[in-house]
Amino acid sequence: MHATAPQILGACLHIGLALVVSAHIVLTKSDVRAAIGWTGLVWLAPFIGSALYVSFGVNRIRRRAGRIRGRQPDARSTPPPTPVPGDPPLRSLATLVGSLTKAPLVPGNAFDPLVNGDEGYPAMLEAIDRAQRTVAMATYIFDRGQVADRFVDALGRAVARGVEVRVLIDGVGARYSRPPIARQLRARGVPVAEFLKSLVPVSHPYVNLRNHRKLLVVDGAVGFCGGLNIRDGCMLALATPEPTQDIHFRIRGPVVAQLLGALAFDWTFTTGEQLGPGWFPRLEPVGEVYARGIRDGPDEDFETFLMTLLGALSQATRTIRIVTPYFLPDSPLVDALRVATLRGVRVEILLPERGNLRLVQWAMMAKLARVASGCQIYLSRPPFDHSKLLVVDGAWSLIGSANWDPRSLRLNFEYVVEAYSAPLAARLNAIIDQKLASARPLSLDEIERRNLATKLRDGVAWLAQPYL
Repeated sequence: MHATAPQILGACLHIGLALVVSAHIVLTKSDVRAAIGWTGLVWLAPFIGSALYVSFGVNRIRRRAGRIRGRQPDARSTPPPTPVPGDPPLRSLATLVGSLTKAPLVPGNAFDPLVNGDEGYPAMLEAIDRAQRTVAMATYIFDRGQVADRFVDALGRAVARGVEVRVLIDGVGARYSRPPIARQLRARGVPVAEFLKSLVPVSHPYVNLRNHRKLLVVDGAVGFCGGLNIRDGCMLALATPEPTQDIHFRIRGPVVAQLLGALAFDWTFTTGEQLGPGWFPRLEPVGEVYARGIRDGPDEDFETFLMTLLGALSQATRTIRIVTPYFLPDSPLVDALRVATLRGVRVEILLPERGNLRLVQWAMMAKLARVASGCQIYLSRPPFDHSKLLVVDGAWSLIGSANWDPRSLRLNFEYVVEAYSAPLAARLNAIIDQKLASARPLSLDEIERRNLATKLRDGVAWLAQPYL
């Protein structure tokens, strides 16, 4: 059977289009697996594959973010080096993160750990009630409930007394309860926007490109950063059916301007409105902590969190202590942890014994054996622990919203803060010690003794790792 003229024309158009799209893939994709996957789809699914790539494979967020950042008054350039107290490895790490972020390491900050919503929410609400000029807030989840009602009331009171308020909620996180809390906020006169508003009417925990940052800045001087979403389950005193442990931080000092800069950028990205100079007061030193904010996301800040982790692991000389709810590190991170143990560094990893996302829990177990051969792994008892902490050598700490999983490492917008301070690290180590006191060790033997069916289940879940 001979091909007809329309068939020949269609084949030529497909080949031409596939060549152009394949060239774009080769020139722009940094991950070989993604490049191979998209190229195969483009060639094996004529026209449809190319249309899907143009729709979902091109990172327009990076381009749009770059245009906005170029207009921002605080567009970043490589900062001058800041002297860092401590051992040479810490000074080397500070240089690395400065090169990655183009943000200065600033002295004179104070950090107050706030354990669970029981400590975090009252501190945040008190700060909002004391606001005199501005309140800027960004959160991934803003659930309806008793906690949400308190925040809505506090934000509404702030607006009523003339405070400038801006609230940014992730487009997917806004759908965790119905109806979305944005309606209630707008009814109180609170300016609110949804980041990359989702077209799906229900929440979906595996959707990519989410704003996972949890930031609150009051009067440009008091900041809050960590893992706390706005939901009843994070306040253990409410005794909800699914309680969640977490840790948040109240931060004061010059680094708060960096928190607000990230929040203001996200607001501009979402709404087009730029927050003026009145939002950024001059900040004086108030403490002894050297600190720097680290933006991470699928834009110009791509993989800054990953590179920071690799740098910190490579510079550790004595101890690495990790607390994370989701532990799905890629091969470079796993290798960095193993190399650290071979150098004699004690590595402790605290994970939840019972996670809130079943697929993630199974995938975590699938490859823990590679880490357990050198690292000390512990499982925390319920309730589910959503805390995120990293402490290296009792001198350097990393806090914020990011997890050790592909979503935080490459797909979502995150915000973490590095802190150089032995006293702060000691306080965080005390919190970790308290968590470890009620946790149980997970041995390599226990991991390997799982039955075949369980190993197969976990292995299949692990295949979905890039999407978890």
